[in-house]
Amino acid sequence: MSQLLKYKYYDTPEGQDIFLKTVALGKYAALAGVAAASLDVLMFSHPKGFASTAGRFGWYVGPLVGMAAGYVVTHNAMQNIRGKNDKINYFLGGAAAGSILSAWAKAPIFAVPAMLILGVAGIVKKTSVDEKWDFFPDMPQATKTITSVRNDWTMVKDIEELKNWTTK
Repeated sequence: MSQLLKYKYYDTPEGQDIFLKTVALGKYAALAGVAAASLDVLMFSHPKGFASTAGRFGWYVGPLVGMAAGYVVTHNAMQNIRGKNDKINYFLGGAAAGSILSAWAKAPIFAVPAMLILGVAGIVKKTSVDEKWDFFPDMPQATKTITSVRNDWTMVKDIEELKNWTTK
């Protein structure tokens, strides 16, 4: 169980451990779904009772997890079928997620744009993996945290030759 929670998407090569990759991406989709459902329940729909509230959560979480699973399974299946690790696999995974999104929205006219947009998002992700850049790089934390004493928050280091004061 702990391996499922600690596993990251790129811990193993493409096309391997598809179930673990599905769970890894599904965690983030479920978290986004819970956030969106909470916003909907508290601000807009105001369902009465447990069953209708759970239904609203299922309305958001289910399709988002389905989109993540569709992306992972399609992308990795294309990797195994084609034997190539290129941007087409990522595009096809995004297109699969876009088709699930259009089915969720019950708008067939939305299918092609959603597939194209999410397919291009897949290509951008593949490019970021290949070129080793991050969408959300690690940012330094605030200076007023419990561990901030370990960090040097000065703009420049002291230069001994430029010090013109004495300590007394």
